[in-house]
Order: sequence, then structure tokens, then C-alpha cells
Amino acid sequence: MTTFRGRWTPDDRAQSVYQYLPFEVPEACTGVRVSLTYDRVAGVLDLGVIDPLGWRGWSGGARSVVALGEDASTPGYLDRGVPAGEWAVVLGLHRLASAGVRYEVDVSLGPVSLPVEAAPPMPSPRPPRELPSADGLRWLAGDLHAHTVHSDGGLTIAELAALGIEQGLDFLAVTDHNTVSHHASLGAAEGITLIPGQEVTTADGHANAFGDIGWIDFRQPASSWLDEVSARGGVLSINHPIGYDCAWRHILGEPPPYAEVWHSSWLDRRDGGALAWWQAAGRPVPVGGSDWHRPGSDARPGSPTTWIACADGDVLGGLAAGRTAISAGREGPVLLRVGDELVAVEADGAMLVCPDGRRTPVRGDRATFGGHPEPHLLETDDRTVIAIAA
Repeated sequence: MTTFRGRWTPDDRAQSVYQYLPFEVPEACTGVRVSLTYDRVAGVLDLGVIDPLGWRGWSGGARSVVALGEDASTPGYLDRGVPAGEWAVVLGLHRLASAGVRYEVDVSLGPVSLPVEAAPPMPSPRPPRELPSADGLRWLAGDLHAHTVHSDGGLTIAELAALGIEQGLDFLAVTDHNTVSHHASLGAAEGITLIPGQEVTTADGHANAFGDIGWIDFRQPASSWLDEVSARGGVLSINHPIGYDCAWRHILGEPPPYAEVWHSSWLDRRDGGALAWWQAAGRPVPVGGSDWHRPGSDARPGSPTTWIACADGDVLGGLAAGRTAISAGREGPVLLRVGDELVAVEADGAMLVCPDGRRTPVRGDRATFGGHPEPHLLETDDRTVIAIAA
């Protein structure tokens, strides 16, 4: 066993948020086990691992023990055996008391055992909601922000898929923190499309990278995330930009192309803070996300619901084209862009709100408005936002 002990101080964090503890793995080693202990009252340390092939995975603050074997790894870490050579434990100094944080990391080599996930029964999908759309397109209901046991979520991928189907969703983006270990298992779900994603996560803000585009290095400047995701054919969206200690503080150098304008933490939708940020950011393409983690602590998947107008079920293609709308849930009022018109569905009595603040009453269960480019809102009479259209 190799043991690292010490104390991380604010001076260490000022030098580098990420610290590396190297160790050697010999040929024919069958497994690596890493455990982290520290004074959790004095701070928060994140945990990750690099192997000779590169970035292996990340637990953040969700796990203190990681096992990496020949045939399987702890969720959050790639399954690629036990290559010989120099490895490193990665510690993120997320929060530290002024006196510092004492820590101990133990690395042991040898066989490891990991539990086998049991597949839950899959519910039957709900009938699709029939909504007006342009020729060749269909509005699909989904959620662009959810987590599993591959980071700090409480459900396996299969369990999350089953929950999404129960909620009547057509698609669900699985956006675990700083890892893509879940991507290899997403295609196995039936009855729902699981979109590969990564929540690129730092203390100064989070962003979702959508697409099967490989791992995005969260340790690099945020402007490089945008360039890298775009170069690989993915989509990058700023998450919960005014979300308390997760608020967006990075400088991109250009307006963000997409933003999670409607996050489940937007509890009072009369509060214009999220919309004010959106306006100041140049009104990037709006998306929504529940940020689901586990039962009892978060809004359920689809709260809010992101609608994407898709051709032949191509969710990422519709997202890349900016064909989005957001509603409080799968049922109820929606505002959709259909060709050159806006269509308000089941929103009788609401107000259509234009970018310049003009308001037009909605009359009837299906109201059509021409000559309204740019994103628009639906509000109730007390200014509660009930729907957004790109």
C-alpha cells in the first residue's frame, strides 16, 4: 500500500486548485483501490484518477473510495483495465478552511470486486403529445440535465431511464460531472433516447457538453470548453447561471450559444433574475433542466420540460439548430415556434411577452401569432413565466 498524508492550505489552492499524487502500477496488476479521508468540517476535497492512458474518471465529492479492475470500475471511471505505468490520484481543493485541511490517501494494488447492477423493469411509454410543428419535424419532450451513480446521482442509468419513461419523456440527457464513463451504457435503454452529456464542473460555474464527443477537460479555461465542444461537433450550454454557489462566473470571451435559462431551482417564476441574466447574455438559445440527482431531493425529470423540434428523432440535430421551447412540465401550456409563427397551446388567458416587453393576450386553446421573431415568453397575470420559445 502507498499512503499520502499532509495538509492542504489556501496557499496550495492559490497555486493550483488541482493537486496530483503519483504512484506506479506494475505489469500484471489486477486492480487499483484508492481511498480518501479528510476533515470534512474543514473543507471539501474532490477525488479523481489519471492512468497512463490519460483521464480515467472523477468522483468529485460524491465518493471517497474508488476501485479500478481488469473488467469493471467504480461508476464515474472508464473501464479500460489496469495499464502498467505511472498513475496519479487527482485531488480538487474545492473548499478549504483558513487553517487548511488534513488528508490521507491510501492506494492499494490487487484484486478488486464491484457489485453488479440489476436491471429494473421498464414501464411502457406514454402516448406522445400531439403538438403543431413544421413539416418534417416533431416536438419531443425531454430533460437536458440529469445525473446517475456515475457522479453524484442516486440511480443507475437503467433506473434513470425508467423514471424518464414514467414521466412521459422522449429523451433525457445524462450529464454526469467531469466524466464520460456513462456514455458507453446509454444506448442500451429502450423506450427513451438517452443523450450523452458531461457536466463540465468547477467552483466558478458549470456547463453541459452534449454529444458523444469524448471528455472535456474541466481544468482548462472555460473559453477552451466552447472551442473544443464546437470543434468536436457538440453543443455547450451554460448551466443554472444564477444558481447560488454554482452561478456562472467564467469569462468566455463571446456570448454563450446556449443557456439553461429555466432550472429547477427557479422556484418563484415571477423572479426575473434568470431572465435578466439571459437578456444581458444576448439571449442565447434557451434550454431547461431538472438537474435530477435522487428521489426526495430534486425536481423530477421533465420539471421543467425542454421541447426540441426533431427530424426523424434526431434530438441533438434539433438542439444544434436551436429549435427549442421550455414549459413547466410535459402537460399544460407551451409556446412553440412553427415556421414563421408562434403557437400558444393550452394557454388561454396568458400573455405573450415580446423581447421589447410588449404583451398580447392569448385567446383560446390554440392561438397563432405572426411576425414575432426572436425568443418570447408566456406569462400569467402575476408575471409568472409558464413557457419560453426560442
